Amino acid sequence: MKPSLQLRLGQQLAMTPQLQQAIRLLQLSTLELHTEIQQALDSNMMLEPDDEQDQAPSDESETIEPLDIPSELDVDTAWDDLYEPVTAPSSNSSAGDRDLELQHGTQQSLSDLLYWQAELCRFSPEDLVIATAIIDSIDETGYLSCALEEIYEALIGHIEDLELDQIHAVLRQIQNFEPTGVGARDLQECLLLQLDQLPEDTRWLTEAKTLVGDYMDLLGARDFTQVLRLMRLDREQLQEVMGVVQLLKPHPGDAIEGKPTEYIVPDVVVSQRKGEWHVELNQEALPRLRINNDYANLIRRADSSPDNTSMRTHLQEARWFIKSLQSRSDTLLRVARCIVDRQRDFLERGAESMKPMVLHDVAEVVGMHESTISRVTTQKYMLTPRGVFELKYFFSSHVSTDTGGEASSTAIRAMLKKLIAAENPTKPLSDSKLAGILGEQGINVARRTVAKYRESLLIPSSSERKQLW
Repeated sequence: MKPSLQLRLGQQLAMTPQLQQAIRLLQLSTLELHTEIQQALDSNMMLEPDDEQDQAPSDESETIEPLDIPSELDVDTAWDDLYEPVTAPSSNSSAGDRDLELQHGTQQSLSDLLYWQAELCRFSPEDLVIATAIIDSIDETGYLSCALEEIYEALIGHIEDLELDQIHAVLRQIQNFEPTGVGARDLQECLLLQLDQLPEDTRWLTEAKTLVGDYMDLLGARDFTQVLRLMRLDREQLQEVMGVVQLLKPHPGDAIEGKPTEYIVPDVVVSQRKGEWHVELNQEALPRLRINNDYANLIRRADSSPDNTSMRTHLQEARWFIKSLQSRSDTLLRVARCIVDRQRDFLERGAESMKPMVLHDVAEVVGMHESTISRVTTQKYMLTPRGVFELKYFFSSHVSTDTGGEASSTAIRAMLKKLIAAENPTKPLSDSKLAGILGEQGINVARRTVAKYRESLLIPSSSERKQLW
């Protein structure tokens, strides 16, 4: 082939650093955004917190206009794909790591608690090895996650004359540890261990042990008729026995393995004043930054020294960062106002009045791409008179009604929850019956759809909801 030159004209979207940064900030939650801002403050000398909230904005902020984010951007676009991220100084990072260690260091895990109790038992060296292996096999819920035979096979090469009975003996000692019920191999053993720890004068204790020990299968199937006949009890007596069993904990490790409390900071506040709904950004969560004029005035226009060039770069990055923050706030407010405008019925009457809405509906109103709406509504929260909700909560699919309208899946879930809460506990409503009741109200849903919605609400099936009284 003969080499040749060709000239082609075309258009391509240029992803500027400013645009990349704005997209990245859009998808951050409030807590992540504050971390990002702190890193920017640590790494950029031109940025400083704007604590004077009532003061008029500086000249730098007056020239800033909201950033227009084009609709052609990819959902997976990321700043780090094209530009190297600015990192904070290592000294600050290590200090932050130490703070994190201090935060989580006070939380004692279940295994730590069991190891501590094992040391107090003064096991022999061989038994301590066995106890350590057993504790390592206990999961976070408190159950032994493997068979004793597996532990025996793992330790037989490390302990001379090891027998399976020795492992059983160590397990029995661990099952006397706190929390009560730990080290159980199944639910039945867990409940029996807890019953054994109750005072002997506990009313109906013997019957509770019989119920759990002999009729666990019937209890799980909620076959109370058989239980009444086999235990020769009446309904009131069985109710008393069930009351003892219901005090037990099916997952003893949950009391120890507590996760850190996660606090939700709402980004948007919705309130009703004089019959009108008002949407405002949460000023307490709103980041406020400004240009440090003292450093900015040190820049010399005609100077190309490394120090002056560095300060210019920092100044440009600071301007971009502030613009991106303002663009994020503006976009978030526009999307929130659109959501409130479409979901007024929910705010006034509750979840049963939720209207179906998808990302495309909001994207058309605010003039943005669906990917941008997805970024804005992820991990962003709205404080309303009905509670705090993630913006994603207001989006749901729809089901057609007999009248030709549409019902939101969120509204249908709320209806199901209300119907189940009002049902007769001795004769709970089946999924087919629930579908029939909704059909009478003009909402046509299949039984399997009802089952899917019920499971998403963490509501058990009708057989599992059945009660004795």
